[in-house]
Amino acid sequence: MSTPALRFRQLVKRYAGTPVLEGIDLDIAAGECVGLVGVNGAGKTSLLKCLFDFVSFESGSIEIFGHGHRLAQARRPLAFLPERFMPPYYLTGAEFLKYMAKLHGNTYDIHAAHAMFDALDLDHAALSMPVRKHSKGMTQKLGLAACFLADKQAYVLDEPMSGLDPKARARLKERLLHARSQGATVFFSSHALADIDELCDRMAILHGGQLRFIGTPAACREAYGAATLEQAFLACVH
Repeated sequence: MSTPALRFRQLVKRYAGTPVLEGIDLDIAAGECVGLVGVNGAGKTSLLKCLFDFVSFESGSIEIFGHGHRLAQARRPLAFLPERFMPPYYLTGAEFLKYMAKLHGNTYDIHAAHAMFDALDLDHAALSMPVRKHSKGMTQKLGLAACFLADKQAYVLDEPMSGLDPKARARLKERLLHARSQGATVFFSSHALADIDELCDRMAILHGGQLRFIGTPAACREAYGAATLEQAFLACVH
């Protein structure tokens, strides 16, 4: 049996004694696209913060391609976009991409940057423009561009569609499907169940600190006797 790209085992996380994640068990296979869904405050972002060791947790374990998540080298195959992505305001788009390329041990390639901007429907002018002058959508696309230019084995994205217009959302979906076709793992959180239905091999519904459902979107509809994924989700969390 192949080693999962991401493995969460009996993960428990509390804030000021209040449980946020309780006994989370989840395996994500290499090359799989999995969507994490839940209401606001369900613990989605907390789970991703635990993965990157941004916060500690009370018990359980996390592995990245078979290695403990606290090892810096274990996180090397991952690219991450946080929910509230805010690059340094004083950098231009190009300076930010150069900085990120250096952090990942890569060389900045302006031609690759132009191609990625085209793929995400971002004007090349954003490269020379200070980040503080970028709109929310431009900033989000810049962060996504930095992730995909890193060319990693796995992409972990917290609400990647946030701030994107319909055209940009469609372009991002194409990019995610392309990454998966190249063998990359994709794990992202979203409130848009239509995106989960369209893109994901499996979905995980997090509610009340527990994973209430793990399986394909079709299996979710079937499990709750629902015609739509939205109806199935509501039945699951209630």
